[in-house]
Amino acid sequence: MRNELFQMAKAAVREAETMANSAESGEREKAIERAQNALSSAYANSTDAERSQLHDLQDQLDRLS
Repeated sequence: MRNELFQMAKAAVREAETMANSAESGEREKAIERAQNALSSAYANSTDAERSQLHDLQDQLDRLS
């Protein structure tokens, strides 16, 4: 069974990275906030392996801020 919240978090981080390179500051911040929320939601329902990947995604977001 696929963890939909985990997949959504990965997609949200990718979107935030894209927005960080091409969007206005306000849009960039909104994309980062959406990604943060998606990561938080995914963390509670993830396996240990997924949590490790979520930490990596969080690090990516931290570099965007």
